[in-house]
Amino acid sequence: MKLFRGNQEGQWTRDNVCFEGLPPSKQPQYTSVQLSIDSLSIKSSLPLTFFACFSLTPALIPAVLALDSRCLGGLWSADGYQREIDSPNSDLLVLASAAQPSALSPPQLSNPEVIGMGCLWAILEEAHVTTLAIDPDYQHHKLGQRLLIELLQTACRRQLTHATLEVRASNQVALNLYQKFDFKVAGRRKKYYGDGEDALILWCSGLQTAEFRSRLLRSQLECENYLQSNGWHWLDLGI
Repeated sequence: MKLFRGNQEGQWTRDNVCFEGLPPSKQPQYTSVQLSIDSLSIKSSLPLTFFACFSLTPALIPAVLALDSRCLGGLWSADGYQREIDSPNSDLLVLASAAQPSALSPPQLSNPEVIGMGCLWAILEEAHVTTLAIDPDYQHHKLGQRLLIELLQTACRRQLTHATLEVRASNQVALNLYQKFDFKVAGRRKKYYGDGEDALILWCSGLQTAEFRSRLLRSQLECENYLQSNGWHWLDLGI
């Protein structure tokens, strides 16, 4: 789905967006957005400007292990990641960045920088989000939000109806993100983490409803706007 195009006046304008499967009365409504290229403010010093999300491949396991060490303290081993690749009930997505779009186009992937990963397990009708991590150097740029959208869209394609996850009780940034997608606190696991902190159990239902899919689309457009305003580009690889 192409979200933006350049016009002859040097402005970005939003293409018409239609969400497949929704009747006209249920289509989300958006007002026209124009951003003057001359007025765009490049706020970040991030050197790589193309981002894409795709399924983990064996060749990228070393890069994911390095990210795991930086973000999660070495949560999984190489064998553990290979099991996720092999499992028909697991979707492990990586978020990568490169200076050129060709470096992010399978099967010609040429050493992209892996900056994020997310994983869900499909259990009956439930999507259990087990991992969501963004490299600290790339946080606070809506990339975690964009990766979560990809996971939830994957759950929708699997025809799953609910999603659940655990999050540190003190992690307000993560809680704020999940609440944007209507996750609600459903319980608490005492001393769930190795340092003794509790985990909150979050639950989201209605993944197959038009309302939820509209929520995903609105959030996706928000991320696309942000990336475009910073001179970055999201590549839709159709995972």
